[in-house]
Amino acid sequence: MLNILSFLLGILSLIIVIPATIPLLGWGNWFALPILVIGVVLGQMSSSNSGRNFCLVIGLIAVIRLSLGGGLI
Repeated sequence: MLNILSFLLGILSLIIVIPATIPLLGWGNWFALPILVIGVVLGQMSSSNSGRNFCLVIGLIAVIRLSLGGGLI
């Protein structure tokens, strides 16, 4: 059950991260990162790792986009 919740939080944050890759919308990643952290924690507590790994991959994409934009844009 926790793995499913983790996967759903990952999908929710993916919906936020995809438009945030457009220039001047990178600030949307700051909204996705707390959701991803909660998803990783829930995925860590479950017996399966797929939800946690999905959230980590989406988080990596968001962090790389933030670093390319200087953290704000």
